Amino acid sequence: MTEPISVEEFLEKSRTIPVADVRTPAEYEKGHIPGAFLFPLFNNGERAEVGTLYVQEGRTAAVLKGLQLVGPRLEAMARRGLEIAGGGSLLLYCWRGGMRSQSVAWLMEKVGIRCYTLENGYKAYRNHLLGFFNNIPPTIHVLGGLTGSGKTERLLQMAAAGEQVIDLEGLANHKGSAFGNLGNPPQPSTEHFQNLLFRAFSQMDPSRPVWLEDESRNVGRCSLPDGLWEKMQQARLFLLETSREERVERLMREYGNFDPDVLETAILKIQKRLGFDQSKKAIEACHNGNIRKALEICLAYYDKAYNYQLELRKKNYGIHTFDTI
Repeated sequence: MTEPISVEEFLEKSRTIPVADVRTPAEYEKGHIPGAFLFPLFNNGERAEVGTLYVQEGRTAAVLKGLQLVGPRLEAMARRGLEIAGGGSLLLYCWRGGMRSQSVAWLMEKVGIRCYTLENGYKAYRNHLLGFFNNIPPTIHVLGGLTGSGKTERLLQMAAAGEQVIDLEGLANHKGSAFGNLGNPPQPSTEHFQNLLFRAFSQMDPSRPVWLEDESRNVGRCSLPDGLWEKMQQARLFLLETSREERVERLMREYGNFDPDVLETAILKIQKRLGFDQSKKAIEACHNGNIRKALEICLAYYDKAYNYQLELRKKNYGIHTFDTI
């Protein structure tokens, strides 16, 4: 018999039991529990059709339509469920923990799969996640530094040495600046970025500090949860000091081989803040093969902006120098 379980128990069981998301591909793409298999009861159009019928004609009409749509593929779904479960148990969730997850659980149990459904569904998971970020248990340490100072590299070195590190830029597929998407795969939605971030925090030991890179509220198009952002502003900040020459060299290694048109597009994103004249000089430098000069012009803007943020932070929080290797 299907057993609805709480978010906490669901996540604990997910360590050893496969998770299947029975919502539509569009819902899954927007955000899902990390590691969950897509196992849709309806496709995007079918769900819209059944939902419209539910509103217009009631539950019975919607259920009958759903059976008509799903009936021909029940065998294929059962086989797919057996494949995901590996012959064991299966964790299932839909949006609110209602008919979709219950219907798929009924089918799975007919072929011998023990099922657990997420009580109140994915919506409950998201509420649990946001509550977690409003009351983060571990101590947060933030590693700051000017653009190109090598913060991500240092954090990866710290992780290799045994420190607890969460790579925000890695999870967001973005380096944070106007150039941050270059060479990276497409970004996840903010919703799914936060899901990935929650999983990363869940794997940390709350008795030990967790290191994060100093970021703005948005990493590209991905927004940090409000609770985490506020905690980062109050966290102890360690400043990584790196020479300007070294920073320019690092940026050249990261962006020096991109096509000038691609770099121009990135520069135009900050044209208002950089200024028309400086933007024009940077773009001309790119097309003249002097990418170093273009990056130096942009670096002046980013340095000014970051130093301004540091001055604001100094009024309330101490800054501890983190020496370079």
